[in-house]
Amino acid sequence: MDHTTILLFCLIFLTLSGTQGMPFSRNIRCSCIKIYDRPVNPKSLEKLEMIPANVNCSKTEIIVTMKKSGEKRCLNPDSKNVKNILKAISKERSKRSPKKPGEA
Repeated sequence: MDHTTILLFCLIFLTLSGTQGMPFSRNIRCSCIKIYDRPVNPKSLEKLEMIPANVNCSKTEIIVTMKKSGEKRCLNPDSKNVKNILKAISKERSKRSPKKPGEA
Protein backbone atom coordinates (compact mmCIF):
# COMPACT_ATOMS: atom_id res chain seq x y z
CA MET A 1 0.00 0.00 0.00
CA ASP A 2 1.24 3.44 -0.77
CA HIS A 3 1.07 6.50 1.49
CA THR A 4 -1.91 8.02 -0.36
CA THR A 5 -4.09 4.95 0.27
CA ILE A 6 -3.15 4.84 3.96
CA LEU A 7 -3.88 8.57 4.31
CA LEU A 8 -7.25 8.11 2.59
CA PHE A 9 -8.23 5.27 4.94
CA CYS A 10 -7.20 7.34 7.97
CA LEU A 11 -9.32 10.29 6.81
CA ILE A 12 -12.35 8.07 6.21
CA PHE A 13 -11.92 6.44 9.64
CA LEU A 14 -11.62 9.80 11.41
CA THR A 15 -14.65 11.18 9.59
CA LEU A 16 -16.83 8.19 10.45
CA SER A 17 -15.75 8.05 14.09
CA GLY A 18 -16.41 11.79 14.51
CA THR A 19 -20.02 11.60 13.32
CA GLN A 20 -21.06 8.64 15.44
CA GLY A 21 -22.44 10.62 18.40
CA MET A 22 -23.94 13.60 16.57
CA PRO A 23 -27.73 14.14 16.77
CA PHE A 24 -29.75 13.80 13.58
CA SER A 25 -31.43 17.18 13.94
CA ARG A 26 -29.79 20.39 15.03
CA ASN A 27 -33.21 22.04 15.60
CA ILE A 28 -33.49 20.75 19.15
CA ARG A 29 -34.68 23.88 20.94
CA CYS A 30 -37.74 25.81 21.98
CA SER A 31 -39.92 27.29 19.25
CA CYS A 32 -40.50 30.54 21.14
CA ILE A 33 -37.59 32.91 21.40
CA LYS A 34 -39.47 36.12 22.21
CA ILE A 35 -42.57 36.13 24.42
CA TYR A 36 -45.42 38.59 23.70
CA ASP A 37 -46.60 39.80 27.14
CA ARG A 38 -49.42 42.21 26.25
CA PRO A 39 -53.04 40.99 26.59
CA VAL A 40 -54.53 39.46 23.44
CA ASN A 41 -58.17 39.62 22.37
CA PRO A 42 -59.43 36.03 21.97
CA LYS A 43 -61.61 37.10 19.02
CA SER A 44 -58.51 38.15 17.07
CA LEU A 45 -57.03 34.65 17.21
CA GLU A 46 -57.24 32.33 14.24
CA LYS A 47 -55.31 29.41 15.73
CA LEU A 48 -53.83 28.49 19.10
CA GLU A 49 -51.16 25.83 19.58
CA MET A 50 -50.09 24.61 22.99
CA ILE A 51 -46.81 22.72 23.06
CA PRO A 52 -46.20 21.08 26.45
CA ALA A 53 -42.73 20.96 27.99
CA ASN A 54 -40.71 18.09 26.55
CA VAL A 55 -37.17 16.78 26.13
CA ASN A 56 -36.32 19.51 23.60
CA CYS A 57 -37.78 22.45 25.53
CA SER A 58 -38.39 22.64 29.27
CA LYS A 59 -41.12 25.31 28.97
CA THR A 60 -44.75 25.06 27.90
CA GLU A 61 -45.15 27.13 24.75
CA ILE A 62 -48.32 28.81 23.52
CA ILE A 63 -48.21 29.97 19.91
CA VAL A 64 -51.12 31.90 18.42
CA THR A 65 -51.80 32.94 14.84
CA MET A 66 -53.57 36.28 14.44
CA LYS A 67 -56.62 36.46 12.12
CA LYS A 68 -55.94 39.69 10.23
CA SER A 69 -52.18 39.59 9.76
CA GLY A 70 -51.47 35.85 9.97
CA GLU A 71 -48.66 36.79 12.37
CA LYS A 72 -47.55 34.13 14.84
CA ARG A 73 -46.92 35.19 18.43
CA CYS A 74 -45.63 33.33 21.44
CA LEU A 75 -47.64 34.09 24.55
CA ASN A 76 -46.60 33.85 28.18
CA PRO A 77 -48.36 30.72 29.52
CA ASP A 78 -48.19 32.13 33.06
CA SER A 79 -50.04 35.39 32.28
CA LYS A 80 -53.57 35.84 33.60
CA ASN A 81 -54.89 36.77 30.12
CA VAL A 82 -53.56 33.57 28.55
CA LYS A 83 -54.89 31.42 31.39
CA ASN A 84 -58.33 32.99 30.90
CA ILE A 85 -58.18 32.29 27.13
CA LEU A 86 -57.24 28.65 27.74
CA LYS A 87 -60.01 28.29 30.31
CA ALA A 88 -62.57 29.75 27.86
CA ILE A 89 -61.42 27.43 25.07
CA SER A 90 -61.61 24.44 27.39
CA LYS A 91 -65.13 25.42 28.46
CA GLU A 92 -66.19 25.89 24.80
CA ARG A 93 -64.82 22.47 23.85
CA SER A 94 -66.64 20.77 26.72
CA LYS A 95 -69.92 22.34 25.52
CA ARG A 96 -69.35 21.12 21.95
CA SER A 97 -68.45 17.54 22.82
CA PRO A 98 -71.48 15.26 22.43
CA LYS A 99 -72.65 13.63 25.60
CA LYS A 100 -72.91 9.88 25.74
CA PRO A 101 -76.27 8.28 26.55
CA GLY A 102 -76.81 8.08 30.28
CA GLU A 103 -74.59 11.10 31.09
CA ALA A 104 -76.09 14.06 32.94
